[in-house]
Amino acid sequence: MELVYVCKQNKMITEIRIYKFKTNSSEIFFKVFTEQSLPMMKRWKINVVDFGFSLIDKESFYLIRSYESVEQRKESQDAFYGSNEWISGPEKEIMSCIDTYNTVVINNATFLSKLNERKRTKNG
Repeated sequence: MELVYVCKQNKMITEIRIYKFKTNSSEIFFKVFTEQSLPMMKRWKINVVDFGFSLIDKESFYLIRSYESVEQRKESQDAFYGSNEWISGPEKEIMSCIDTYNTVVINNATFLSKLNERKRTKNG
């Protein structure tokens, strides 16, 4: 049986954010993230797909979120990161742990199409 990856909506996008922490701050970040930021994102109906530490670098952390479109992502993040709940809540503690971060946004349909093509090529 061939495994085929399906995207329910062609316009869906995925954001992959990679954080690099300041020395000795990963534990603080993780505590604040899981106890404050993550529950807040859930309240704000932000679709968190996955998160965690890199398997090869415990000072690096990833956060994967899914959105309906680039425009919806911008609206969602502007509202979330501009809210009093974020600014008065975990923002300062979270940001004090982060040395740098990078964000990549990909089109789900394109990604899944390429993934399926590679699977067919590998199996065919």
